[in-house]
Amino acid sequence: MRQAPETASEQGAGTGLALGLGMVLLLALTAALLLGQAAVMAARAAAAADLAALAAADAARGLVAGEPCAVAAEVADRHRARLVDCVRESGDTVQVRTELRDNAAFGPATGLARAGPPPVSDADAPG
Repeated sequence: MRQAPETASEQGAGTGLALGLGMVLLLALTAALLLGQAAVMAARAAAAADLAALAAADAARGLVAGEPCAVAAEVADRHRARLVDCVRESGDTVQVRTELRDNAAFGPATGLARAGPPPVSDADAPG
């Protein structure tokens, strides 16, 4: 049986459409995985910065032995991060910036945290 001329030109169109949709699906899945990886790495970098800042603030207050930035570097190292910056601010407040050693597809993940005792306001002062 012979096909009509108008349907003969449409042969194989479903295969091309299926391949195109498969590629779009593959690209969307890849993008979702890369964004998920970036989110996890950012959370790990933030956690490393938080913990390093808390440890440095404890060292600044004398609760832990050691120099605050050295303590922060040690804690960051335990969390597979490196200490990029450590600034001891007024009082016992310390601000740290960390960067994960593992690079994500979008570049290195960094975290920033500050820790220390709460500021004393005039209302809180004894008197």
